[in-house]
Amino acid sequence: MTESSTTILVVDDEESNRQSLERIFEREGLRVFTAGSGREALDACRQHRVDVVLTDLMMPGMSGIDLIRALQTVAPDAEVVVMTAYGTIETAVESMREGAYDFVEKPLKRMQIVKTIKKAAERHALLAENKTLKQELSALKHRPIVGNSRALRHALELAHQAAPSVANVLILGESGTGKELLARSIHQHSGRSGGFVGVNLAALPETIVESELFGHEKGAFTGAAQRREGRIGQADGGTLFLDEIGELSPTVQVKLLRVLQEGEYEPVGGNTQKADFRLIAATNRNLEQAVEEGTFREDLYYRLNVIAITSPRLASRRDDVPLLTDHFLELYCRKNGKPRMTVRADALDLLMSYGWPGNVRELENVIERAVVLAKSSELTPADLPAQVAQAERHADELTFQIGTPLDEIERRVIKATLDHTRGDKQLAAQLLGISARTIYRKVD
Repeated sequence: MTESSTTILVVDDEESNRQSLERIFEREGLRVFTAGSGREALDACRQHRVDVVLTDLMMPGMSGIDLIRALQTVAPDAEVVVMTAYGTIETAVESMREGAYDFVEKPLKRMQIVKTIKKAAERHALLAENKTLKQELSALKHRPIVGNSRALRHALELAHQAAPSVANVLILGESGTGKELLARSIHQHSGRSGGFVGVNLAALPETIVESELFGHEKGAFTGAAQRREGRIGQADGGTLFLDEIGELSPTVQVKLLRVLQEGEYEPVGGNTQKADFRLIAATNRNLEQAVEEGTFREDLYYRLNVIAITSPRLASRRDDVPLLTDHFLELYCRKNGKPRMTVRADALDLLMSYGWPGNVRELENVIERAVVLAKSSELTPADLPAQVAQAERHADELTFQIGTPLDEIERRVIKATLDHTRGDKQLAAQLLGISARTIYRKVD
């Protein structure tokens, strides 16, 4: 918050004091309102946004203490600084117990009062920013899964069936397809009393993964100045989501396997503890291939792969592009304080035609960019980045001549899907909504 946008309310029953303080704060570039009584102050707070209230303690009618209490309801985010005469320090301390930020003694010194007010304004701005960040984080955690395509409905149906169970879930799919959203949906419908604890293993240096997951005791290693609870402990009674599970080192794979088998773990340098959590793992790698190559434990893979769900790539759910576009337009117009935008038909055609190698995340970034840079309330092709605006029909789309035998169509679709999944028959079967046995029969 800049000083010019900071609003101060001066409350004092003596007009000369109000005028003097008003001049001081205006010279500092602050916006100033004044009130001659507690009731006038409350009226001012109802009519204007007030960041800091500077109030005298001893006033006829409503005292400064009474005003502080009332402000908790009328302007709960405002910081309060009280002015107190010599000999009334106990009353000033009482005001701080009631929620005042600080107090200054009379007679007031210009530099001291300005410094105190600016500190109060900084605190107000910091708390407001934290509140906004928490709201945005909460909104991010509870973002809806948007779409109605067959591929998405199939994934959601599996997720909702799996949710009430205690079975481990493995979510497969490319980056940017919304695997964490799917995991959160499973947790929200699980009925578990604990929270959702997510870890992106690919974002953690290998040297700290073990401590991050299992925690550590004070002095367990150089730099361990205090005890730290790991993500497994934090997920007690809830859900632990391990994103990019394929990045786990062999050493940590062994320790995670023990947790899943025995229901217990050991923090680094600590004693055995019980673990009660539901595990959801996700990966964009072919774990079966990793098992064959010896980089991922086969026994851990089967522990994770109790229920496998594929988060479909956006190219396989093109029918959802208009819904997602509308959703992101609403989201980013609101976040950027812009009027609600619409999308022109030719721009939507381009969005539908593009291949979206970055999946839903790429579409979201494209729409956010368009909202920020658009010069009108309508999204047009000119608002789209070059790779989208110049896109031709995507190579993933197959075309067939009229009269092509159904067996041939099936064979080509299955083969193209296998090419996309790099030979992973299980993943291809989930994308197509058929059994792996059918793939073996049709292709092999």
